[in-house]
Amino acid sequence: MNSKRISLKVSDAPDMGAYVSIPEGKGPFPAVLVFQEAFGVNGHIRNVTDRIAKENNYVAIAPELFHRTATAGFECGYTDFEVVKPHFAGISPEGLTADIKATYDWLLQQPEVVKDKIGTIGFCLGGRVSFLANMVIPVSAAISYYGGGIPPLLGKVNDVHAPHLFFWGGLDKHIPAEQITQVTDAMTKAGKPFINTVISYADHGFNCDEKPVYNPQAAGEAWSMAMTFLKNKFGSSN
Repeated sequence: MNSKRISLKVSDAPDMGAYVSIPEGKGPFPAVLVFQEAFGVNGHIRNVTDRIAKENNYVAIAPELFHRTATAGFECGYTDFEVVKPHFAGISPEGLTADIKATYDWLLQQPEVVKDKIGTIGFCLGGRVSFLANMVIPVSAAISYYGGGIPPLLGKVNDVHAPHLFFWGGLDKHIPAEQITQVTDAMTKAGKPFINTVISYADHGFNCDEKPVYNPQAAGEAWSMAMTFLKNKFGSSN
């Protein structure tokens, strides 16, 4: 596995940094866009990106979504939300759409990538971005871990391209059950394929092993399901 930082051209803003992991061996490989939490493309997100590449032989790329307001390589601690606030406030659906498309376009230009086997996965903020990505690029599969703030995007749910896998924590106080119902009802009404998984004993952020809320059992179970989901939607091996 080879990992590196790259710079991507974005249509409406300065260049955007990204962290990329590429499997060793002969490709081409399916690819996955990995969307960050609110704390940047930090060690946890880089580890997730590396793990996707190493375990599955997928190209994995994590774009830096705060590039309009933060310096390249921005990341901060999980207790430093005051630092995050101005960058979190600086994102918008329009800007995120440009970021998603720039990352997707980069993947399409890579000889190592199977162009019709591209998926997304995101955590917290990234869970919302993964849902948005499913509406703005033609992915094969999309996954959202505890993605807050999805309901404002549901007006365009008919644009969803691919099956979507949702993970939520039953102990999550940040995302009320009503919000989950809004999401699943909209997907059902639009006739879009999805899997909705509520892990009753998990909290918000249960996948992150750098947080006190990390739940290794829930994280392992969700990860196995997520990787199987991607494999199934990508179809036969490359």
